[in-house]
Amino acid sequence: MDIRINSYIPITDVEGVGTRFAIWVQGCSIRCKGCANFHMWDFDSGTSYNVNDFIDLIKSYKDKVEGITWLGGEPIEQIKAVTEISKAVQEFGLSVILFTGNELKDLENNADFQELIKYVDILIDGRYEQNKTDYSRAWVGSSNQNYYFLTDRYNKSVIYENKNKIEIRISPDNEVIMTGMGDFKEIMEVMR
Repeated sequence: MDIRINSYIPITDVEGVGTRFAIWVQGCSIRCKGCANFHMWDFDSGTSYNVNDFIDLIKSYKDKVEGITWLGGEPIEQIKAVTEISKAVQEFGLSVILFTGNELKDLENNADFQELIKYVDILIDGRYEQNKTDYSRAWVGSSNQNYYFLTDRYNKSVIYENKNKIEIRISPDNEVIMTGMGDFKEIMEVMR
């Protein structure tokens, strides 16, 4: 089985609790107005990885990260591969955070989703809603998004203990890459 990935960062401190391996899947049919990741909507872009090879890649970082974070694109649209990887990383002791633009109530009767959430510690649901932009809570961009703590690994205090942050990286070809959560437009204005 393969998974189509837009990008990944093996070590980041801005995409969830602690240091994480962040994975942005490619493809999204939700297409929220104002989405910062609109370049991840196309299902044919990105890079295809064999799931087992990608699990091995994550495993090579297991002593350097607390867990993985699924972002997008829309992870649910590649649910079988996301489930297989999530299960494997939990088996070698890492946590799993999953972002989805879908709402939990709309997924509860989906058997594939019920299998996936067996391997998810924190689920963050809800579309990005531009008219509800709010960066006051950790990791989310609009006030309608919800946190669900599905295991005992973390509790709600992590929302208040963590603040939104942005990491800025410069790629080998001098491209500026920003990750995390915050007002990217404001930052770009300051950088000009």
